[in-house]
Amino acid sequence: MLLFLKLKHTIIAYFRPMLTATGIYKKYGHLAVLKGVDISIKKGEIVSIVGSSGAGKSTLLHILGSLDTADKGQIILNNQHIETLSGRKLSTFRNKHIGFVFQFHHLLPEFTALENVCIPAWIAGIKKKEVVIKATELLKTLGLSSRLNNKPQQLSGGEQQRVAVARALINTPSIIMADEPTGNLDSANAKELHNLFIELRNKFEQTFLIVTHNEQLAKLSDRILMMKDGVMC
Repeated sequence: MLLFLKLKHTIIAYFRPMLTATGIYKKYGHLAVLKGVDISIKKGEIVSIVGSSGAGKSTLLHILGSLDTADKGQIILNNQHIETLSGRKLSTFRNKHIGFVFQFHHLLPEFTALENVCIPAWIAGIKKKEVVIKATELLKTLGLSSRLNNKPQQLSGGEQQRVAVARALINTPSIIMADEPTGNLDSANAKELHNLFIELRNKFEQTFLIVTHNEQLAKLSDRILMMKDGVMC
């Protein structure tokens, strides 16, 4: 009986969505940006959100990633109701469970590639030596073994974005949220990043939610969600 219950809980956990959001509304002044958005993402899925500029894609991503707050709605990530968290508890949860990749890499110019990757884990209080080992392995996995001690200005755009991806992965997040991750890359580097996301999903069962205008990236996703005028079409 005990074995059956454990198996039952394992099966339920596997099929339970990694992220669920219901009835998400957001206004800025009199402008309604999100008008009741629902979304559900399973573990290991790559989901892309597409739509014209101003549709509300980035606003939704920022709210789901707890970088902004909804006026109304419920968000459950890895069984945690995000809207119930605030202050340090919210920051700690975000640091542990959500990795971010943005169009502009937001690497700190005074730090090396290795140090940039380490920062989120150091903030989480993980031992320095352990973090350096893991960050080094991530950068090697992403093809940057010869770039560990280079600073951002010594890296190409594609290399900088790979460092940003490694940084997003360092705390083994529940989900990576990417906002126009190829928007600042040429077509060759964009294609490499597309393939990298697929590799990471296959190797680590990593979950991705991606906002993009890039049709090629969207087509590689497991699902494409279309937004228009603040709602899912």
